Amino acid sequence: MRNSKKLILLAVLAIICILLYGFYDLKGGFDYAFPKRMTRVTAMIVTGIAISYSTVVFQTITQNRILTPSMMGLDSMYEVVQTLIYFFAGSMSIWVLNKYLNFGAAIIAMVLFALILYRFLFRSDKHPIYLLLLIGMIIGTLLGSLVTFLQVMIDPVEYLSLQSRLFATFTNVKAELLYIAIGILLIAFIYGYLIMDKLDVMSLGRENAMNLGVNYDRMVMNILILSSVLIATSTALVGPITFFGLIVANLAYQFLTTYKHSVLILGASLMSIIALVGGQFLVEHIFELRTTLSVIINFIGGIYFIFLLLKESRSAQ
Repeated sequence: MRNSKKLILLAVLAIICILLYGFYDLKGGFDYAFPKRMTRVTAMIVTGIAISYSTVVFQTITQNRILTPSMMGLDSMYEVVQTLIYFFAGSMSIWVLNKYLNFGAAIIAMVLFALILYRFLFRSDKHPIYLLLLIGMIIGTLLGSLVTFLQVMIDPVEYLSLQSRLFATFTNVKAELLYIAIGILLIAFIYGYLIMDKLDVMSLGRENAMNLGVNYDRMVMNILILSSVLIATSTALVGPITFFGLIVANLAYQFLTTYKHSVLILGASLMSIIALVGGQFLVEHIFELRTTLSVIINFIGGIYFIFLLLKESRSAQ
């Protein structure tokens, strides 16, 4: 089956999932319930596309299909920002009640965190990517320990309110924030579309890309920043989903055997929509909201991550 037919199949499945989620068991009046569901669906689409794009391009420049932007500690930074707000200001502060301030603070903090890493750790002659990832993982662990320490001292009532922000959820997405996220996504994708051909060349490796006229180091920096903005936006919008990018990116590599990033990113995005919309449908109508979609994704993603590690270790022998 050619990739075009595979993409059509994925698009049909994505549309079916969207229609099923939008119209199945619609209660409370169409004029009220349907727009609510479409807001959630739009949030899922935005989140899925942002995570898919950022993960595929990130794995291109790292030349590794196991690593994701979350390995740099961006998810941990989001948890730190929310925990610090609740710890020092409380759940009734303007930083919590004002959705724009909270959304903006989370994005700015995560992007600045990534930029600081790039600024002080990025060196073209010292294996920059892997050094960056190693430091990112260490800092992510330290930030996670800081979050745990602060959460122990937070008032129990404040802690319960905080927990709702530390797990990805699509049931309480604010439409106003969604419009902002869509705007950021469009700007990022305009730039991403312009560099699509260079991404195909960069997948050949640093030396080959430079011989073909690509300013490799500058492109790596630009792609890292672009990836960080997309992950920060999706995380600030719905919360952290650690292993989701790992799952959809690797499934796209296996299902679409091609080097073209336009095909891989489109395929991974469609898979993301199917997984998020279809998964949320199961959570609401099968599991009856007894769990969250992020818990299911992280559970499956953790198992898949171990599988990929074992597969890589066997191929290396």
